[in-house]
Amino acid sequence: MFDDDKPVRKPAHAVGEDLSLLSEHELAERIALCEAEIERLKAELERKKGGRTAADAIFKL
Repeated sequence: MFDDDKPVRKPAHAVGEDLSLLSEHELAERIALCEAEIERLKAELERKKGGRTAADAIFKL
């Protein structure tokens, strides 16, 4: 019934995590991951701004 026995996946990166044990390659991978996430967040923000602009235009009639 419940999936309590499933292993919990550790996130690829956690903000504030100790980075001292990571190799240069692992750090570069995390930077790329974070940059991709930033782009995804920016795209969603722009999508939401577009929705707000459309709503504002409708309600200002």
